[in-house]
This record gives sequence, structure tokens and C-alpha cells, in this order.
Amino acid sequence: MRMGKVALISVAVAVLSVLLGERLVNLSKRYLAFREVTPNHLPNCVTLKKIDHGSEDITVMGHGLAFISTGLKYPGLPSSDMPGKIYTLDLKDPLLKPLELRMPRNFDLDSFNPHGISLFVDPSDDAVYLFVVNHPQHKSQVELFKFVEEDFSLIHLKTIKHELLHSVNDIVALGVDSFYATNDHYFHNEILKRLELLLLLPWTNVVYYSPEEVKVVSDGYYFANGINISPDKRYIYVSSVFSHDVFVLERKENNDLTLVKSVAVGSLCDNIEVDPETGDLWLGCHPNARKIFLFDAKNPPGSEVIRIENIHSDQPVVTQVYADDGHVIMGSSVATTYGGKLLIGSVFHKALCCDLK
Repeated sequence: MRMGKVALISVAVAVLSVLLGERLVNLSKRYLAFREVTPNHLPNCVTLKKIDHGSEDITVMGHGLAFISTGLKYPGLPSSDMPGKIYTLDLKDPLLKPLELRMPRNFDLDSFNPHGISLFVDPSDDAVYLFVVNHPQHKSQVELFKFVEEDFSLIHLKTIKHELLHSVNDIVALGVDSFYATNDHYFHNEILKRLELLLLLPWTNVVYYSPEEVKVVSDGYYFANGINISPDKRYIYVSSVFSHDVFVLERKENNDLTLVKSVAVGSLCDNIEVDPETGDLWLGCHPNARKIFLFDAKNPPGSEVIRIENIHSDQPVVTQVYADDGHVIMGSSVATTYGGKLLIGSVFHKALCCDLK
């Protein structure tokens, strides 16, 4: 009888070892834990001044004015004690000097923790609205600002909270008070969120928000992250980080989303920017997640910029445009272009501006 119990225990240990081994192998593949990148630099790259604590998301208006969110404090990643800020950068100015936007007095600056951002220009009066994902005290909410270009300031219009917007990463504005947003975690609890990064279950989602309706419109993502919209407003693009894909979704009249296709990118891609003229997607990506979550300054996380051309065709073209091993820029999270320049942002490091030619 005793031998039988020993045998059962041995079998249980063996099965557990196999399951644990399978989980570690799967985790390594999802994290691209052993991937190294060969530097693939561009000419005339300059580091933007004043951007020292990350440039997690960047988006550019049609006339070349870029908005940059800085100072993100994301659990498990390096960060600064400084409050978050929003900068602008005129990409037509050869001096490339970021300008800190003046924030409103009625806004809690001390807890400002900006993440993904999106712009909406009202066609009726050209008013510019800035949507900012904010994480005060590790909560998730969306701040709606109006941009005043005359004195480079922001007017805070409202804070948007909802139980379905519980772990927002990125956002794409649809109107003056409506948007799609990604949740990068399924669980609400911070401890369970950490566990989720080990289990890597495809449970994260995309939420549609308007004052009249809030609903989950797409799910099944391995850490839903960047989100953006096609120039014709017919399609939504979503980055599923740990499946190494970008998903193409078609918008319906009721704002639901239906899957069209997915495109493999071979990297852990973060935010998505879309060229308004060509429709090309530009992605800031992490070559190796292990180096991000187990940060070591002596072996820093690298950076990668990927471009997707003709994404709606039968054969989209996926190209690595820039790569670095972390000694120039660590943890790239966004890339966008304007006037022959490539602007690269990072989660907690710096920002670069390079010539594309």
C-alpha cells in the first residue's frame, strides 16, 4: 500500500514537472525570451531634450505637431518619481525642442500617470481634443482635454471611468466623447495581474465607449495593447503583444468589431500609429519581454520599429526599419513618421528622432 502511494506521488511529480516544463517553454516563446537583435540604425538620430522619463505614446497632427506622453509608472518596470507630463514637438522645426504643455489648475497633477493618447480634431470647428489614458494610484481612467494652441495649454473637460475600462492601455478617439480602448489585463486585482503575465491567457479585450453605450466589442487577445484606426475609419488595428500579431477588425454600424485577419510581426509590438496618406502601420516593439520585466542595465532591453505596408492585401509587407540592442534606446513603445523623419518613443527611457532616408 505504501509503495502504491509512493508510486502515485512519483507519477504526480513527473506530471507536474512536464506541465511546468511545457509552461516555461511556452512562456519563453511568448516572451521571445532568448531573442537578440542586431542593431539596424538610421542616419542622423538625435535624442530629444527634456524627455528623460519615457515617451510611451506619441501621435502627430496633420501639420506636424507631435504630442508625447511621458512619465508612465507601470508596475514591474523602471520609472521616475516625477509626475507625468504631456509635451508637444514641432517636427517642422529643425531645432526639435519639446515644449511642455501647461496643465489646467483644476487637475490633479501629482497623480498624473499618462499612458496611451489619441487626438480628435472636430471637423465642425477644428477644435483639438486630446484623450489620455491615466493611472492615478494604479487605477484606470480616461482624461479628456481640449488643446489651446495659442498658449500651448490643455483645458480639462472631464474624467471618464467605467467598470469595463479597468486596465486600459491605449485608446483611439472616434469623436469628441467616444473611443475604442484596449484592456491589457483581464483581472482587476494587482496580484492577479502579475499572475496573468505568467499564465498568458488570451482573455484581454477591446471596449467601445460613448456616453450612451459602453460594451466589449472584441476579445481573445494575449495582452491587448496598441490600437488605432485606418484613414478611411473603416478598420481598427489592435496589437496582441504575446501572440506577436496585429489584428485587423472591421467596424460595424453599431460600433461592434469583426475580425478580418491577423498579421504576424515577429516581435512584441506596443503602440500603433497609422500614416494618414499611405495607410502604413508603424509600430514600436519590444524584441525580448524578459529583458523588459527583469531589467538589467548591463543587459538592457532593446528596441525595434516595424512597418506594415499594404496590410489589407493578401501579402502585407512587414519590415524592420530600426533596431537597437538597448544601448541607444531601451524599450521602444511607439514609432511615427512625418516629413521624412521617424520619431521613436520608449516606455521609461528617452525619445529619438531619425532621418528615414
